[in-house]
Amino acid sequence: MTRYLSLALGAQEPLFSHSIRQLEQASGAPSADIRLTTDIQIKTRQKIAELGLDPNDTTGPELYSALHERMRIDDEHVRAVLSLADSANSLDVLTRVEEVIAAAEMPKQCFALKASVAKRLFKKKAPKNVMKRLGYRSLDSMLKHEPVAAIYAAAVIAESDTWRRHFYEQYDNLRPSDFEMRPMHSIMPRTKKWDELAASYVTDQKHNLLTFKELGITVMLPMVAQVDGLAITSLLLSLNAMNDIRSYSSFIKLQQVKPDFGAIVRQAAVSEPQVSAELAGQPVTWRTIHRYFAKYQEMSHPEVFEPHVQPEDLTWAQAEDVLVQLAPTLKFWQDTQSIALLHDGQPVSCNMLDVALSYYNQLPFADRIVHFFRDNVWHELMTKYLNQRNLEAAVGQQLSYELVDDLSLAE
Repeated sequence: MTRYLSLALGAQEPLFSHSIRQLEQASGAPSADIRLTTDIQIKTRQKIAELGLDPNDTTGPELYSALHERMRIDDEHVRAVLSLADSANSLDVLTRVEEVIAAAEMPKQCFALKASVAKRLFKKKAPKNVMKRLGYRSLDSMLKHEPVAAIYAAAVIAESDTWRRHFYEQYDNLRPSDFEMRPMHSIMPRTKKWDELAASYVTDQKHNLLTFKELGITVMLPMVAQVDGLAITSLLLSLNAMNDIRSYSSFIKLQQVKPDFGAIVRQAAVSEPQVSAELAGQPVTWRTIHRYFAKYQEMSHPEVFEPHVQPEDLTWAQAEDVLVQLAPTLKFWQDTQSIALLHDGQPVSCNMLDVALSYYNQLPFADRIVHFFRDNVWHELMTKYLNQRNLEAAVGQQLSYELVDDLSLAE
């Protein structure tokens, strides 16, 4: 059974199998890998049958094609729910997506960098290429007329890696007082200059969404071209980004006691937030911990993170569940986050976001996207081991020691 997970995850062997054995031994041999594999295979067969295919005789390309057809139909359903006419252009679609995300019933509060502080950072490190591309002669004028998050997005596109590295080095001096609690939101710049600035980036990256976790904001870049699947893909990307922001927010709130708070903010803003906890020698990311407590909060003990992080900070809104509230016909995609069919030793993902991005970019079978399936399977596997009482207690103790040590340093 571990072989299935190894192939599905594209894992490095024999390291992966050795790690699973260590986790099994440390957790009292709950056979979590076998249970997860069985669950994936059962759900995959069910979804294949729901598509009208034979679970015993469906190839990877056949499943891939059927998933794309289902995505095409469901994008039409979403467009209808959004009251989008057949003639609606990309701007119309993205505008409605922005409105729907704003109205979505889900936790939206986050611990985010104050706009005044972000502006101060730009004044110390002016994005001159951004100013030129957007047609501003002075930094003050740009800061007055452009949202801070839009300038961040433009810097991703127009500034060099060296400029961005120096800009983020300023984060080392940030303090908890530079942050505030406020709702997450999304923006979309809408000028001709932005159309020109975004065009090449959207083409190269194959999507139009940028997430700035430390700001609690997503930026939807404007698009001119008509793209199949834009409505459903944009909704999924936005909802997925909001989970990333909430996870980052809870992590940063927890770090307020740290003497190197700013450096931690910088590291987490540009890569995966890290903690010192381990499961049987395996590093545990904050995302895994966040998702664990979101899933098992009633059974677990999130009070270890108080007073800085409250139980309501540790929530996780599955994008598929939010979309079903919007369009019940999308129920097929619920519970598809971690399922896939293996074809020639490689996964054919049924994860809704993998399928949407593959459909949106019209990718051939050989170039299919499996990233979100793999990410979900790995976190699901780790949360199953973390759900074993001895390992949950061990991780909680590691985090408690870390916080106590840092509190003593800060006094």
